[in-house]
Amino acid sequence: MKISIGADHGGYRLKEVLVPIIQSLGHEVQDVGCSCDQSVDYPDYALPVCEAVVKGEADRGILICGTGIGMSIAANKVQGIRCALVQDTFSAKATRDHNDTNVLALGERVLGFGIAEEIVRIWLETPFSNGERHVGRINKVMNIEKQVSNHV
Repeated sequence: MKISIGADHGGYRLKEVLVPIIQSLGHEVQDVGCSCDQSVDYPDYALPVCEAVVKGEADRGILICGTGIGMSIAANKVQGIRCALVQDTFSAKATRDHNDTNVLALGERVLGFGIAEEIVRIWLETPFSNGERHVGRINKVMNIEKQVSNHV
């Protein structure tokens, strides 16, 4: 798979650790930045990752900031994105298996690098179950997105 990854100043260190791990799992990585600890705005990195996923230029995306909260909020504003903020391995598996998430949000300041690596590995390796109830629920969520965009 091709994975687009982005981080702000609060998540760039974890991004730098994860990129070679993702590559070692056999995936191509598109790194949109940042690579510094100088203050930057997380939406500036969330948007290009999400656009790559929506346009089909990347299969999935990973976003990292201090808590993962800002990145997940920004990502979920993009039509077609299903981003989950994950802090444990059970959720990493469930969010792919049940929700077919296409973007993963992580918080460098709340996760140890070891658990973050395990979350990413599980999230990348877990397929969507295609279970009828899960597909129906995802369709309902996507319909909310369409309804809201038509009312604005």
